[in-house]
Parts: sequence; C-alpha cells; structure tokens
Amino acid sequence: MKWNQILIGAFGLLLTGSSFGQANILNATTPDEIGKLSDAELVVKKESKPLEYGYVDDRDVLWSKNVWEIVDLDERVNFPLYYPIDTNNIGSSRRSLYDVLMTGIKSGKIKNIYADSYFNEKRTLSDISAAISKIDTTDLGVEQYNAGEEIDQQFIDRRDITSADIAEYHIRGMWYFDKRMAELKYRILGIAPVAPDVNFIDDETPDLVELFWVWFPDAREVLFDNNAFNGRNTASSITFDHLLNARRFNAVIYKEDNVQGDREVDEYIAENAFMQLLESERIKEQIRNFEQDMWNY
Repeated sequence: MKWNQILIGAFGLLLTGSSFGQANILNATTPDEIGKLSDAELVVKKESKPLEYGYVDDRDVLWSKNVWEIVDLDERVNFPLYYPIDTNNIGSSRRSLYDVLMTGIKSGKIKNIYADSYFNEKRTLSDISAAISKIDTTDLGVEQYNAGEEIDQQFIDRRDITSADIAEYHIRGMWYFDKRMAELKYRILGIAPVAPDVNFIDDETPDLVELFWVWFPDAREVLFDNNAFNGRNTASSITFDHLLNARRFNAVIYKEDNVQGDREVDEYIAENAFMQLLESERIKEQIRNFEQDMWNY
C-alpha cells in the first residue's frame, strides 16, 4: 500500500467521527458556507469506504447460531435509527435510517432487496411499491370515472409509508466462534423496516408487516455515507454502518434457528410477553456462555 493511501485512510478515520454537515461552521462568513469541505476533506470523503469484513473460512467457524431480533424504535437508545421524521426544516445531512435505505434503493445503490429474511425471493423497487404506498380514489372520483370523465387529482388519495410510520426494525444476524482468532463474533446479514400495513394504516390497530429485507453487506456503502445523530457529542457523529455493526442499539431476540423450522418465540410461548422476554434473554445467555465455556481455568 502506498504511503498516500495510508495517510488518507488514517485521516479518514479521524474525519468519519465528525459530522460533514457541521463542517466549516465556525469559519463560515455566510450560512451558504456551512458544510463546505476543504480540498483535503473532499479527497478523504471520496476515498473513504466502510471497513471491510475479514475473510472467514468455513473451517474456522467452530460454532454458529442465527438469530432474528426486534429493534423497537420506541426505546430511547434506538432513537438515532428513527429520527428525524420531519426533514422540511433540517439539513440534508440528517436523515433517518428508513430514508437512507429508501434513497439507496431508489438510486440503485442498494440492489439486493428481498421478500423475506432467508433471501430466497428477490425484489425490485416496483415490486415493493405496493408495500410502501397506497393509491385510492374517493367516492367523487369514482363518480367521475363512471361518468367517463377524467378523474381530478384532488379526488385521488395517495398514502406513502414515511419514517414516522416505521415502528421497528427486524435484524437477522449470525453469532459465530472463530477458532482461528479464538473469539465470539457477530455479523449482520439483513435488516428490514417494519410498519403498519399501508392498506390498513389508518385503522385503530393495524398489523405490523415487514416492508422488505435488505442484504446488509450490499447496503454498507450507503450506510457509511450517512451519519446517525450522536446526542452526547454533535461534533462526533457516527455512521449508520458503524452504529449497526457495533450493535449500538437494543434488541430483543424473537427467533433463532432451530429444529422446529426456525419457529418464533411467541409460537411456543403464547400470550405471555414477560415469559417471551425471559426466553429471549435465555437465548442471549446461551450464546454468551458458549464463549466462556470454551476456556478452562
């Protein structure tokens, strides 16, 4: 590796901890200069990429377990994934995770989207449009249509799923023990936004559905280019890629791979939320204990 690449990489690690949206704010003579980057910062931003995952040979994986988790956006620790929900009066550098994912899908930067967490059935933007938007015609519009007239736009109701509608995220990940490194590690495989069914979103208690699943490695560059809000220090933001890979969120396991066809916790512990939570903690403890049990003292 050339020395200039090393310097750019090191400088990039320093700058990724700062928010480009707040760049030059103390030196700006006009509001238009806020966020403008220097030539060096532009080079770093162009060259910066998410930290690549190391290669893991199948023979080095001594043990593994797939788990599916719920990230509840009502929990305060998960707010950086949910907000901002209103972007009319905020800078373009501040976006919610859902907006980041949808922008990446619409721009074609995120190509691998699927119908389920097993990544068997691939989807396109047009395929998921029915899950994220609803177009309906009012009674007056129907009357115009029946009369053979062109339907006036004011009689067409369009309802799109927005960041405010996202209730939680489902994450599929894999815990594995790398015997070569002698470490228990975690790798996110997929993430899915969960919202009320758009066709019944205005009902009193609509059912929550997974809108789509994103193959996480394919979305890393998009997530790396967008920062989550750091409430403790706005001068040191964190990318969505770092936030998710570092597990800086709280989640509850709702499913693990098992002999019963990967049945969910609520399928064998029904109508008892407290016991379901204890079962989730039992699965977490089982995973943690595996690494501890590998050592003799």
